[in-house]
Formats: sequence, C-alpha cells, structure tokens
Amino acid sequence: MSISRRKFLETTAAGALAANSLSAAKGGSDMPTRVLGKTGVNVSILAFGSGSRYLSYSDDEALVAVQKAIDLGINYFDSADDYGNHRSERNIGKAIKGRRDSLFLATKLSNRDPEKSFAIVEESLKSFQTDHLDLLHIHALLGDEDLAKLEAKGGVIDQVLKMRDQKMTRFIGITSHMDPTTLKNALEHHDFDVTQMALNGALVGMKNGKGGMVPNADMKTSFETVALPVATRKKMGVIAMKVMAQDALVGKADTSKLMYYSLSLPVSAVVIGMPKLDHIEENCRLAKAFKPISPSDRKTMSDDLSTKYKAQLDHFFSNHVDA
Repeated sequence: MSISRRKFLETTAAGALAANSLSAAKGGSDMPTRVLGKTGVNVSILAFGSGSRYLSYSDDEALVAVQKAIDLGINYFDSADDYGNHRSERNIGKAIKGRRDSLFLATKLSNRDPEKSFAIVEESLKSFQTDHLDLLHIHALLGDEDLAKLEAKGGVIDQVLKMRDQKMTRFIGITSHMDPTTLKNALEHHDFDVTQMALNGALVGMKNGKGGMVPNADMKTSFETVALPVATRKKMGVIAMKVMAQDALVGKADTSKLMYYSLSLPVSAVVIGMPKLDHIEENCRLAKAFKPISPSDRKTMSDDLSTKYKAQLDHFFSNHVDA
C-alpha cells in the first residue's frame, strides 16, 4: 500500500470511528451504531449473518436466534435468496413480525438472468413478509466476465436500478469475497449505495492470473488495499464480511482482535454468522466493548496473519459458497 493510500484509509477510519461515537451517544442504546455511508441510516456495528451458520438452526431455533439478536441491539440482518432457497429469509420474516420498522433488512440477488430477477426479489419480499427491502445486493461478484454480464444493457444491474426506482428496495449494493480488483472496477463504474466485501487481518483477495483468479501471497491485492478506498471515496456504506475467514482465523488471533481489526477500518458494520445463541451473546458483548486498534497495531497484525495465511485463505474463498 502506498503511504498516501494508507494515510487515506487511516484518516477515513478515524472519521468513521468518530461518527460511531456520536451515533452511539445519540441512540441511547449500548450497541454502537454507525451511519451506513450515503444512505444516512444508522445501523448496529454488528450485523447478523444469515447464511450457512444461520441455516444450521432448526426453524424454531432460528426464530429465537433472531429475536435474541434484536433484543441485544442488532438491527441489521443480512440474508440472500440462495440461503436455503429463501429459507433464511422466511425464518427472519417470521421472527420480526411487529418489529420490522426498527430493523434494516438486507438480502442478495444471486441470479445473473435479468428476466428472472424481479420474480426472485418478489419471492424475497414475500419471504420476509414485507413490502420493501432496505438493501438489495448483487451477490458474490466474481471476475471480469461476471461484471461484464451484469453490466450488459438490460442486465442485472439495470434490473436492480429499476427495483430501487419502483421502491422494492431503498438501496442497492454489490458484494464480493474473492476478487478485489473486479469489485473496485464495479464500484468505480456504478454509484451503488452500499458494498460488502471480505475484510480481515489476513488481507484476503485474489488476483488475476493465467487461466483465471489465483491465490495471492503478497499484500498488494486485497479488498482493504484495492476496493475499500474506492468505496470510501464515493461515500458508500461498507459492510465487512469474512472477518474471521469462516472461522479459519479463529485460534490464529484473538476473536475480539479479529472483529476489532475490521471495525477499525472505515466500515459501517461487520457481518458475522452466529450458529449458537452463546455466539450471539458473546459477539454482542464484544461489539458493545469495541475499542479501535491503532494503525500501527493493525499493520503488525496484518503483516503476521497475511504472511502466514493469505494464500491459503485466498484458495479457500476461490471455492467458497455462502450457504
């Protein structure tokens, strides 16, 4: 990372942390909140991940988990149409009856066929039992070919823009857990409201190589160094995911440090899957006790984790499926 870019991230991170302190003071809740970029919406700094970990609950347990998360101060719920073929969305919808107005519902559109997009999102609305989403992401951006397909005239990007115009969703975004360079290009080409990317101390992010994306052991190609500065410059809300690398970093560093590393970047929230009620309680406790990690300590942490684990994790995420 160049000095100028590092200074840029440090400055914007400091601004995000200051905004966090203000919103927590105003909100009257012990769960800190931050503004989700240019959306202007305050969201809890811990978001509830509703992918494979959430699907491990039985349907009855899933309702209890969501209600516990709300009671502990989480207001951001992250799902996707392909999390159990809308099962995740259905269980959240059942759990939030009577509480929907206080929550921020985000889901993702996995489909790349624009002719099917509206029907899929309508099914998501039905599953959530709501007349609108707060955020609709295009799910899991891959490489350049995938972006070109999304950007084609009448393609999925055009469709989600129409959905926002028609009030099916308040905001739109895009996610990626593998290719920071293609995500950077997508963010530069389009004015998304929000983006979600893999941000952790191991500096995950593959690079283009012969025959496609390849693991990358150096620290120059990561979501933190490549895509995050564009999102920050364009004032997009940023959600950090894979902060524990699907638990691959658990035990390699303290859990609180893994969460706090990502929260010390210029992000609005970290989204974490929590397959046990104890995990919800512990992660909420950690979020409420958040203290930022200094830039120098973050660098020490990322130097260590990325040197040991980056290439291994890049390979893992190249074949990763959320649910």
